[in-house]
This record gives sequence, C-alpha cells and structure tokens, in this order.
Amino acid sequence: MAERALSFGAVARAYERYRPGYPAELAERVLDYAGAPVRTALEIGAGTGKATRLFAGRGIAVTATDPDPAMLAELREHLPAEVETREGALEDLRPDRQYGLVYSAAALHWTDPAGRWPRIAALLAPGGVFASFGGPARLADPVVRQAFEEAQAPEVESAEVPSPDGTPPENEMQWPGAELEKSGLFADVRQFVVPQRLTLSADEFVGLLSTISAYLILPIPVREQVFRRIRQVLPETVELDAGHTVHLARRR
Repeated sequence: MAERALSFGAVARAYERYRPGYPAELAERVLDYAGAPVRTALEIGAGTGKATRLFAGRGIAVTATDPDPAMLAELREHLPAEVETREGALEDLRPDRQYGLVYSAAALHWTDPAGRWPRIAALLAPGGVFASFGGPARLADPVVRQAFEEAQAPEVESAEVPSPDGTPPENEMQWPGAELEKSGLFADVRQFVVPQRLTLSADEFVGLLSTISAYLILPIPVREQVFRRIRQVLPETVELDAGHTVHLARRR
C-alpha cells in the first residue's frame, strides 16, 4: 500500500488533467450537515487540489496537505494564493490549531490506521465536522466493462483499492463509517452517495487510468502494453458511473 500511496507525484500533471473534479452538490451537503458557517478546513491528501476547489471557492480558508511535493506544486499552479499548503501525511501533522472541517477526498485509505481517528479528532474543533468521500469511476456499460477487465488481466486483477477494514461491498455501512462509530470520538455518523456521470473519449479514459496507483506501480513496458490492449477494446467514447460515497461525522 505504501508504494501505491506514493506513486502519484510522477504523474502530477496527468493527474490534474485527467482526474475529474467533484460535483458542487457534494460540498453543499457537507456544509449543510455542518449547520453553521465553516471558516477553516484542513484537507488530508489534497493531491493537485481537485477537492480543494470545492471548499476554497466557498470562502473557506483551506489548508491543503499532501506527502508528495510534486502534487502540491501542481496544486499551487491552479489554486489561489490564499490556499495554504503543507507537505506531509496525516501522521506528520501536529495539532497546533483546530479546524471547523477536516476532510479527505479519495485519500483516507492511504493513512496509517494506527491512531488515525485520534489524530483527526485532535485537528478538529469541538463539534467540528469530518468528511471523507470518493469512489471508483466504473464503466457503466457491462459489455464494455467486461472487455476492459479481460484486456487488463492478468497484470491488473482490479484497480480498486480494497476496503481498508475488509468491509464487504454488500454491507449497508461502508468503510470508514463503522470505524468512525466505534472510535467513540465522533457522533452523528452519516453515509450517502452523491451521483456523478461522466462521458469521456477512449483516450481520456486511458489517461485517467494512467493516474491510478494499480497501473503506476507496473513496470513501464508492462503498463504501456496493458494500456494498448485496453484501448483496442474501447469504443470511441465511454460512460462512467463516478458516484461518490460520502461519510460525515461530528467530533464529540
């Protein structure tokens, strides 16, 4: 997992180009849940700032953190100067201040489970909100998806990151919801899905794949061979189901 977590910096520009942004509805629902104005936020694993835009664009003072300097450098190119950045993983952060919102977009699974929730709680003001959101972008057409999966095998069995706590996909409460409830540090845990549908060209879809850790850790010749096979089975445009599973909780 550590190798995958630190694989993105080499493709920071492609990450910014091909990774989709987040829908406005997602930020609206997080802030509605907060129930009061949120003035400060800390982002865990900000990457190139796809989710930073959601909250900084609403007048919130966001501190964006990421362990990869190349990802933060790309973020700084695209976001206002008032967005503060800090290089470091969650485990490196010190609770020298507290925030009204701490959130992580498609990055929480890269954090160390040992002490994860006490660390996050320490960064939140009492009553502050924690939000985690993300999800895989899956090909919507089952026939295209089957051809895609066959084309990437056997080098890539699945590009999705498995549930960090082993929660089966059929469970009603997905990770990290149950962990939040069990921690004793958070209340009012909620889970819901914000839908998102995308239409990409086949080349854009392969570009998206080029930013996913399961492919990045392959040797370059193998990766290129896999991408060639995938491109050959794709129609000129593909539809993606890219809905985001959101978990919200409030610090006790």
